[in-house]
Order: sequence, then C-alpha cells, then structure tokens
Amino acid sequence: MSEFATAAEIVQFWFEECTPKQWWQKSEQFDRLVAGRFEATVVAAAQEQLTHWPDNAESALARILLLDQFTRNIWRDKKQAFAYDSLALSTAEQAIAKGYDKQYPINQRAFFYMPFMHSESAAVHERAVQLFSQPGLDDNLSFELRHKEIIDRFGRYPHRNQVLGRKSTPEELDFLTQPGSSF
Repeated sequence: MSEFATAAEIVQFWFEECTPKQWWQKSEQFDRLVAGRFEATVVAAAQEQLTHWPDNAESALARILLLDQFTRNIWRDKKQAFAYDSLALSTAEQAIAKGYDKQYPINQRAFFYMPFMHSESAAVHERAVQLFSQPGLDDNLSFELRHKEIIDRFGRYPHRNQVLGRKSTPEELDFLTQPGSSF
C-alpha cells in the first residue's frame, strides 16, 4: 500500500467527509486531521512526486486541494502555508484549459478557481473575477472581490506579511486593525 493518498481519497475526504464549515473555520482539531491523513501526500505533490497519477479531472482537483487548501490547514500561520500557491495556480490553469473544472458541480468547481483568489497578482485576480462570475458562484465572487480589493490596494495580502517576513507599511498596519482585514 502506498504511503500517499489517492486522488479519489482526497476528493472524497474534502467533499464527502468534510463540511463547508470545516473548510472555512479555523480549527486545530481539523488542521491535525488534515495533517495526519495528508501531509505526506502534500509534500509529495509539492515535490512533484505524484507523476504516477493520471492526467484527469480528479487528479487535477486533488492536486489543487493538496497544494492550495490542505497546505493552509497543515501549516496554518507558517510561511509554508503559502509556499506551493504557484504550483496550485499552475495546476488550476492547466486543468481549466483542459475543461476539467466543467466536469464538476459548481460547489466543487469553485476549488479549481481558489488558487486564483489566493494569488497576490492583480492580473491573476482579473481572471479570478471572470471565473467566479459563473452562475451559482455568487458567494465566492463576493469573497473574490474582497480579496481583489486588497490586492488592488496593497499589491499583496498584508495579513501574510508577518509570517512571510515582510515589513508592513503604516497603511497596511492600519488596515490590519480593521474587521475583515484577513481571511
């Protein structure tokens, strides 16, 4: 038996075993669960060791979940939580170009687009707005517009500055004292 989870196990865990509340709510217990079950697979994906996975919609979605969502649970409040965002975005771009996102219901399809929302590139956020403008993604679009506003204003997410070792500007420090300044 492989030490790594399969793409099917990852997708099943996220969409069948977990609830949306667990996805978005900070919970040490949930973070430990994700780490215990999937940390080795996240590391393998980050090191591009999952080349044995077929190139299909399920494996693409699983890679995105590993590199974009699970990293934020496993390494919450650590630099490593954001270390694989570019790999997640690259996987998402390739998957969307192949139409893999369209093979999933809208609530699952949204996760193909999350790496765009997590990017600190204004150009990537333009694309994110397009992707989240699909019917049925209204709540996601609202969150994307809030994320985009921060990127348009600061060129980065100020709430990441401390963990990434970046110096915050006085304007960013003021912003961080306001409700809704971090996600």
